[in-house]
Amino acid sequence: MTDFNHAVIEEFRRNHGRVGGPFEGARLILLTTTGARSGRPHTVPLGYLPDGGDRLLVIGSAGGSPHHPQWYRNLLARPRATIEDGVFRYPAEALSLAGAERDAAFARAVEADPGWLTYQEQSGRTLPVIALIAAGQGPPEPMTGGSAGAMLVAAHDAFRRELALIRRDLLTPGSTVGAQLRIDCLTLCAGLGRHHAGEDQAIFPMLADRHPELGPAIERLTAEHAKVADLLEQLRQVLGENAADRDRLTAVVDRLITELEDHLRYEEEQLVTLLG
Repeated sequence: MTDFNHAVIEEFRRNHGRVGGPFEGARLILLTTTGARSGRPHTVPLGYLPDGGDRLLVIGSAGGSPHHPQWYRNLLARPRATIEDGVFRYPAEALSLAGAERDAAFARAVEADPGWLTYQEQSGRTLPVIALIAAGQGPPEPMTGGSAGAMLVAAHDAFRRELALIRRDLLTPGSTVGAQLRIDCLTLCAGLGRHHAGEDQAIFPMLADRHPELGPAIERLTAEHAKVADLLEQLRQVLGENAADRDRLTAVVDRLITELEDHLRYEEEQLVTLLG
């Protein structure tokens, strides 16, 4: 491991997925593979692209090097890996994309960031695109190592970061509502929907049973979940149009950020202390 990678990994784990320097503002994971020859764990920070559901994509650019990165060679030998996303740690199966599926995924990446094409041209090779698919049977392992309250805040911060990245991409001069941006938005919708469903079905009933005085707060939080769900549906509708209007999409994202920030702040004020 290089000193640079080691520093990024330490900062990533310390700050629940948030890092500065060249990775600031990037979608980043830590990927741990098993050495093809050594059999030892090998962890690297990697940029990734959401791919909907429990799947994300990583690209073996190696900064434009003519050689495939070691982590990719490790995955070819042993396609099982561990992902850390700043909030959770979970196992994943790796699938190296081929043919039309690989080309379509790479085209999406280039549309979102032309730097990927620059890396490919510099490298003189076809950059591999790898799908990482969540493979755990149970819930993922929290990375916070602390209380349920700390995990809740870390999860909220991940949603805040993703919304900020989507808004940044929408406001980039000359940007369009391309295929990757649509997937980013829809992945966010799915993640928020699952998070709020888990709170409605498990966390809120548990807290209401243990702390009857929370009744009014939980009633408000449940109502706010419905408002956020309505905004997520508006987001899906705009994305479903053949030529999605960037200004309309930005307006919906701005409303979602405003509503969600107020909701998350109030939820943390009410619940974090009780959760520990």
